[in-house]
Amino acid sequence: MHMNSAPHLLAEDRPEYERILDDALRHAHERPDLAAVGERLNAVQLRTMALDATALITATAAAEYEHYVKAREELRGPAEGTGQDSDRSGTDGPNQSGAGIGAVVTVLAPVLAGTAALIFLLSGYLLRLLNPPPSFASTMVAAGWFFAAVMAAAILAAAVGLLITALRNGSTAQPVEDAENELPEDVARAREAWRHALLERGILPFLRDALADPDAGPASRTPQPSANRIPKIGYSRPDFTSPDDGPAAGPRPTFTSPDFTSPDFGGPEHELD
Repeated sequence: MHMNSAPHLLAEDRPEYERILDDALRHAHERPDLAAVGERLNAVQLRTMALDATALITATAAAEYEHYVKAREELRGPAEGTGQDSDRSGTDGPNQSGAGIGAVVTVLAPVLAGTAALIFLLSGYLLRLLNPPPSFASTMVAAGWFFAAVMAAAILAAAVGLLITALRNGSTAQPVEDAENELPEDVARAREAWRHALLERGILPFLRDALADPDAGPASRTPQPSANRIPKIGYSRPDFTSPDDGPAAGPRPTFTSPDFTSPDFGGPEHELD
């Protein structure tokens, strides 16, 4: 049974925990207490063990994490509410309908214009082959070239629209990313405090204990580090002791055979009165 998710660690903070763990393993050679990485246990084995013990490790920084989550929720609370309202009002109103109609026209206009141009041009030039050609043959050819021009203009407009949309999305993506990185000072301090506590009180001691465990060998796939920090999941054989080993064992009872004596058979002088 693996503890792959900590009960108190939110799903959005799971990648941050893994990033801190990976960073600690990546720079393990810079710490003398983690110099044994790769001898008995490699980085992959240590990472697997640390992920299995996520609940145990993150519990060491529970107070800092609780403070960080509260500060983050206070920041997100009103902003998310107003953002959702504005999104709903912006997407459910006429703007969404206008955008949808525009997209349909942009896609269908070149197709319809091209189809009409092909039909008129083909019909007009076939009618010109007749002798004498009908009077409306030249009109159909002119209509065909007109729809061909409409098709070219529609394709050009669609290309310009795609270019403008790409530029708009590119210009709005960077400010959103910057807004996520530029957190308020109190939230940034709370997050940094949680990261520091998680690293110093949770991840690094866990890795040190795993490397110091003499039972963890290089051939072990699922090593069992020391029991004070890393839980051992499994079943152990019960200890059966003989009754003689108990602390309250008393002395054994002894049995002696009764003394049997043969009756005295004598003469008449020995008869009982």
